[in-house]
Amino acid sequence: MRPEEPNKTVTSLEQVQKRLKWKKLFAKKWFFPAIYLVTAALILTIAWLYQEHGSRVTETNKPIPASLPKEKVPANPTDDDMVLPMAKNSGAVKTMDFYDEAKSKKDREAALVDYANAFWPHAGIDFARKDGKSFEVVAALEGKVIRVEEHPVLGHQIEIKHESGISTVYQSLDDIRVKQGQMVKKGQVIGKAGRNLFEKEAGVHLHFEVRGRDQQAVHPAQYLPQTKQ
Repeated sequence: MRPEEPNKTVTSLEQVQKRLKWKKLFAKKWFFPAIYLVTAALILTIAWLYQEHGSRVTETNKPIPASLPKEKVPANPTDDDMVLPMAKNSGAVKTMDFYDEAKSKKDREAALVDYANAFWPHAGIDFARKDGKSFEVVAALEGKVIRVEEHPVLGHQIEIKHESGISTVYQSLDDIRVKQGQMVKKGQVIGKAGRNLFEKEAGVHLHFEVRGRDQQAVHPAQYLPQTKQ
């Protein structure tokens, strides 16, 4: 017998044993039902994965809108005009306008404030009486008082936040009558006109501003009556 023959015999015995094991396994009653269940489960799993992948591809292929819808910003918080920021029959008139680059050179020069050896663009509208007397200042629109302070240059000032996100600012005040956190109504008296250092030459007056959501001053004329654009 050749040296490799015993190895062939061993290999053939192993094969016979494996075949006997498989025959015994096939003879079990539960074998084929188990195979069927496993196969069915695999098929269902593959089908589910395919369907899920297909739905994701469909969603991915949906057209993307060119731009997101933009939020509509109301003209003012209550869709109602502001009132002039001084009491009725106060006798106050506009004495200085908002600095507008689109206006003429003469109008731009008239809207510059001379302070500390420099000229500053006027960020609001000033109101004063011709006789130089004080007058009552009112809230131009309903809102919440978010700031009441005494500024060393701008004088006593009040800021009121409104529903749409804009705010109104009242500077150069005297006799403050509201507190921070207080809700005020349109036309409610919040103080009186006074003086400040920034516009010292203006004497007793009210400096009134409207600020957008970004806190940048905008022309009050687009909100106020009589001066509405």
